[in-house]
Amino acid sequence: MDQVQSEFQSMLRDHGIEVNAEQLTQFETYFKELVSWNEKMNLTGITEREQVYVKHFYDSISLAFHLNMRGIHSLADIGSGAGFPGIPLKICFPQLKLTIVDSLNKRIHFLQNIADQLSLDGVELIHGRAEDIARKPQYRDQFDLVTARAVARMAVLNEFCLPFVKVGGVFAAMKGSDPREEVEEAARSMKVLNGKLIGNHHFKLPMEDSDRHIILVKKTAATPKAYPRKAGTPLKSPIV
Repeated sequence: MDQVQSEFQSMLRDHGIEVNAEQLTQFETYFKELVSWNEKMNLTGITEREQVYVKHFYDSISLAFHLNMRGIHSLADIGSGAGFPGIPLKICFPQLKLTIVDSLNKRIHFLQNIADQLSLDGVELIHGRAEDIARKPQYRDQFDLVTARAVARMAVLNEFCLPFVKVGGVFAAMKGSDPREEVEEAARSMKVLNGKLIGNHHFKLPMEDSDRHIILVKKTAATPKAYPRKAGTPLKSPIV
């Protein structure tokens, strides 16, 4: 274990999360594959090792500081890109059944490679638009937890993500800058889609002090039949 790994381990330990040698090896393989594939396709603008560990891995796992991940069985990560936050959470909490939805097939190939290289079981990768996949009965109103990290504004995210959440489950939007205005703008979509704001957590990333916010929305009833609207509509005309 080198200094970057040791600091990473200790930052997580501060929040009661233990990662063992095997998990550290998985993170290191993930980092190497990310940088290698990034040369062929655009996965991330962050490739410096320490930055990847803090801004991608630690940042993804920060969700577990605000939710009891041990009590969560199914996680859907919408618009996951290079696998954040889904894959780091799956490494730390292997019991999670992880479903990732992404609209770009190249990214799905990358994620399949990661799942294979890290020997991750219980990972389903779906190439498609969130609006289309959320209409399928096997995914609609099904997940304990649904996440989206830096994907779109809250009013749009609610329509992308809440249809996947089971009644009583939680949608977590992971944001950078202060999302208060977005949250206010999203009040109507939350109501229409049977979501209720239950938390807005603010913290700073260690070592580099940038702002992070995690907005938690509880699903109070099943998704109304009309939603999500057809692919492309939520982005063009959000429910506001």
